[in-house]
Parts: sequence; structure tokens; C-alpha cells
Amino acid sequence: MNRDQLRALVLEELTTIAPDIDTAHVDDRARLRDEYDLDSMDALNLLTALHQRLGVSIPESDYAGLHSLQALLDYLEPRLASG
Repeated sequence: MNRDQLRALVLEELTTIAPDIDTAHVDDRARLRDEYDLDSMDALNLLTALHQRLGVSIPESDYAGLHSLQALLDYLEPRLASG
């Protein structure tokens, strides 16, 4: 899976949780909780959905660093390549 495909998958999961997000205008560097009004449960649901869909373990200790779409992609991409 290349980065564009991974981005599309993450955005698909994100819009399941926050359907009002316009994926055509998502800023990859924006903090998801601030820019798109995600609360902690939304963030947890997103990470859980990504874990289930991709099979990538995301330990709780890594959650704080996964604050933007870019951070999620940077985190997931190498784990998918090595998996």
C-alpha cells in the first residue's frame, strides 16, 4: 500500500467517526482534535478502527504523538512495510 492509498484509508475511517469533515480540504498537518473538533473518544475510535483495518498494533504510549493525519501516516507507513 502506498502513502496515497494509506491516506485515503485513514480519511475513510476518519469520516466514519466525523462525517462532517470535507476530505478534499484536510490539512495533513492540522491537529485533528483542534481543527476537526475530535474529542478523546473520537481519537480512540479512529486508532482502534485503524488497528482493526490494518492489523497494526498502536500502543497507548504512542497515542499522544498521533495528533495529525501526517503523524498517523508517518507512524503507520513503516509499520505496514515491515509487517
